Amino acid sequence: MAEPARVETISVEVAYAEPGRQFLRRLALDVPATVADAINAAGVEREFGIEASLLAVGIWSKPAARDALLRDGDRVELYRPLKADPKDARRRRADRASGKRARDGQP
Repeated sequence: MAEPARVETISVEVAYAEPGRQFLRRLALDVPATVADAINAAGVEREFGIEASLLAVGIWSKPAARDALLRDGDRVELYRPLKADPKDARRRRADRASGKRARDGQP
């Protein structure tokens, strides 16, 4: 009698965060599995009311395509758009700090 075919699975995480709330879910997915498969299986869109297809995605902080194949232990991350350019934000903070020092009589 033939042995039933075994389905290989991998363990991955899906991560998403908003100010004050975060989502991290571990999943077991059948191989082959893609970034899109993990996002759909995690239910992050339903839980946060977001449209994941509009967000950038990555695997362990590296940009990835939604059709990228996952490996065991991968973490799929969804990235919200930045509200401000980090360089501009730092420049504004530095300008405010130097203005405060000038008002306080410090160089």
